[in-house]
Amino acid sequence: MLEDHTTTASSPTEWPTAYPQGYAVVDVETTGLARDDRIISAAVYRLDARGEVEDHWYTLVNPQRDPGPVWIHGLTSDVLEGAPLFQDVAEEFAARLDGRVLVAHNAVFDWQMIAREYARAQREAPVRQRLCTIALSKELGLPLPNHKLESLAAHFGVVQQRAHHALDDARVLAEAFRPSLRAAAAGGVRLPLLECRPLTEWTDRAAPRIGQQASGPGGGFGGYGAYRPGTWRPSRKRPACPHPNPGRYEDGKRLKQGMRVAFSGDTSVERELLEDRAAEAGLHVATSLSRLTSLLVTNDPDSGTSKVVKARQFGTPVVDEAAFGQLLRDVEPADG
Repeated sequence: MLEDHTTTASSPTEWPTAYPQGYAVVDVETTGLARDDRIISAAVYRLDARGEVEDHWYTLVNPQRDPGPVWIHGLTSDVLEGAPLFQDVAEEFAARLDGRVLVAHNAVFDWQMIAREYARAQREAPVRQRLCTIALSKELGLPLPNHKLESLAAHFGVVQQRAHHALDDARVLAEAFRPSLRAAAAGGVRLPLLECRPLTEWTDRAAPRIGQQASGPGGGFGGYGAYRPGTWRPSRKRPACPHPNPGRYEDGKRLKQGMRVAFSGDTSVERELLEDRAAEAGLHVATSLSRLTSLLVTNDPDSGTSKVVKARQFGTPVVDEAAFGQLLRDVEPADG
């Protein structure tokens, strides 16, 4: 169930001194995409500062509930019933992450799932930064038809063997990340690193384990718990934005002070902190979306939230959290 292999390889000699000293390329398979879904398998490829593989690790995890879309990940209740619980692998998992930048494809999802599992186990994942390979591919301007892992892999000639198997997905990503990292280093590209804030509170309701009947003759699983981010600061009303709205954001250009920015869905950085950063940069944080909104920030542009639906209706530009973090680094001053 647990695997550990170690390899070494040579690396280029010149390297940006500001780059991280190590990476943990991660993939998790889950029972679904919602907040109360659980991790059912996890894999970590540890890479050195230059992207060379140091070792890799994989484990199944008993989610203590229905495994979800078996037709995607192939992990049945029978397979997972004898697997360790997350709290049983939390220490080993943490050792693989400790002191490294978490790298994943759509990293906000993997990070959120990991953070929630550690919160359930009343622990914190030792991760302070993450790097999304989607954001990195955008920074590098890779000519990809879409942002799927298979497209990134094909670009670098990496062969996928078992899609939606955590260990193989992590391997593919590690092999695609290495040339991406080297291209970034050669071009002096600033890596799109984002902060990871662990969850600090978790409330859980009783959930039946795999093989345990939940209710009635059909079994069924429900009430898997809910989480809320740590209440690290009180809510407060922000002062009005002092700058006029210059209009909509245009792709490829800078944000400009006074632009109205709305947020929708989960964010890996606490929403209030993200909104604070936007306000401090001179942007207007909007609580709703209208024709005057300059930009919508969401990690799930295909969701059916009211803001996403209105953005489609109004033609409002949409970017993900990683892209927004990059844009915040260089906001154009307001006119006058």
